[in-house]
Amino acid sequence: QLLEAKASLSLAETQHTLQLQQARAQINNMVSKQQFEQLQTTLREEQCKTQQLQESLHQQAEQTCRQLVRTQVSRLSCPLQAAVEQAEGLEHSLRSAEAVLAERAAQLRAAQAQLSRNKLLIEDLHGENTGFAVALQAAELKQKSMEEKNQLLEEQVSALKQLIGKITPASLS
Repeated sequence: QLLEAKASLSLAETQHTLQLQQARAQINNMVSKQQFEQLQTTLREEQCKTQQLQESLHQQAEQTCRQLVRTQVSRLSCPLQAAVEQAEGLEHSLRSAEAVLAERAAQLRAAQAQLSRNKLLIEDLHGENTGFAVALQAAELKQKSMEEKNQLLEEQVSALKQLIGKITPASLS
């Protein structure tokens, strides 16, 4: 059982390391520097906790091995029962550590998904902003054209008023 626990721990460590590497690669491509630094800090904290758990499990495993050796030498049932109970405790600790690692990996995947959604939203907003900028530029050009036409019409009205002013006295006389 101890060898199985060690093998499970080793497998969990390998899987966790691969998941963390994949998460790092994906996060590096999708998050801002501040978010990346936060995730790195969280990752370091989780790695420290994982390392502490692993060290604790290894110490417990070594203690269990020593107790099993003592048990085999003395062939007493009480120490053997204690060693079995301790091995069961180690197995429970290993399962707990795996659950914590799985939860952390799920949290990192959720954070990555949220960052992906945010990135898509930013891209959509950028596209809309570009569209609005083009529409605003077109409206400004149209307004300028209308102002020029208005100015031309005002000049024509002024010329017509002057012409009417000249024609009216001549026709009255």
